[in-house]
Amino acid sequence: MNPSIKTVFHAFTALLLAPLFPAVSNAQSATHQGDVTAVTVIRRVEQHPQAGRLWQPFIIQGEKRKQLIVAFGAMAHGKKDMGDILASLSRDDGQTWETPVAIFDHNQRQGAIQFAYANPVLYRAPGQDVIWCFAMRCPIAFDNSEESQLVGAFSADGGRSWTPVEMAMHYTGPLILNAGIVEAEFNGQRRFLLPAHRNTLQKDPRGSRDHFILSSTSLLEWKLDAFIPQPTNAGVFLHEGNLAAGDAPGELKIVMRTANYDQDELTTEPPRAYSSVSKDGGRTWSVAREEPDLHNAKSKGFFGRAANGTHIYVYNDGPAQRDKTPEFPNGGRMSLRYKTKPPGGAWSAQKTFFDAGIKNSYPTLIEVAPGEFRAVWDSGTADTPRTHIHFGKLTLKP
Repeated sequence: MNPSIKTVFHAFTALLLAPLFPAVSNAQSATHQGDVTAVTVIRRVEQHPQAGRLWQPFIIQGEKRKQLIVAFGAMAHGKKDMGDILASLSRDDGQTWETPVAIFDHNQRQGAIQFAYANPVLYRAPGQDVIWCFAMRCPIAFDNSEESQLVGAFSADGGRSWTPVEMAMHYTGPLILNAGIVEAEFNGQRRFLLPAHRNTLQKDPRGSRDHFILSSTSLLEWKLDAFIPQPTNAGVFLHEGNLAAGDAPGELKIVMRTANYDQDELTTEPPRAYSSVSKDGGRTWSVAREEPDLHNAKSKGFFGRAANGTHIYVYNDGPAQRDKTPEFPNGGRMSLRYKTKPPGGAWSAQKTFFDAGIKNSYPTLIEVAPGEFRAVWDSGTADTPRTHIHFGKLTLKP
């Protein structure tokens, strides 16, 4: 073949095949302190011209040991917390990440209605190859996503493509998602539990701020299962709770982000996470109570349990996001810290998860082997939040 023709042929072939083999990213993070290792940047906001921020990532393990799937939000310009939901795959345990694909696209109308989306939750049911992504869907005319409904999509090819599915909902009020699904069994029945909350008090003086649990036996049909009872001494805005197995056999525990109930711009005093437990598979819950060892200043904290029974709590130290102090001149949501608690033991002293002198928030972790976690969170600059999505690895030491 003539060399010039051969060159053109190869270039044309590469152009045709390019969509089948998306580019990968291997952007390394800036120097940081903390116990998280192998830190990389999955995606930057500059790679999304339609987005003003990237936020709230969620991670699960893929079909094979080194495969990981991360879903995250790309916030539409002019919106406070909603836009598109995208998914990116890694085939090498987080070293590189493929160009993300859309799960939910705010540009695609549903009939005459245009929606924006927020807060993805990934889940793979035990024994199934199908991966689910649950998220919030809100009419795009709204300023924020407080009036959202549950929406779902599934992938049968490991996260490379997604098919939206309408949920059968027996709960019809607004909801806000944050944390992963936990499987529970009670009296021989298996159920999937999805924590959520609502904040109708934001726009309605007769509204409420409630944390609740949705349940399903199929992942398609959902009903309101239970509310988390408020503390009896003072109302607390309980939200963004994470479910995990509790301390006792058969017990479930939820640890929740908090704020002042009536003035949600304020933290509790002192700023603490609250928790509740269920001993009947999530049907009823104890009155929420303060966790005296767990700091929370109006920011998502991750709560989970490792295979050996150790609990882990990852959180932002310092003040609330917009509260500037001499120690935190750029406000809160800076460093990520964590604590661990062995079975039957007490919470450890504070340890550093990730600290690079920049904004960090909304961590989510998945245990891929005993004591081995993979983590994602959104990061920014010293004074601007949510400009990129970080990935890292954490090993829990005995």
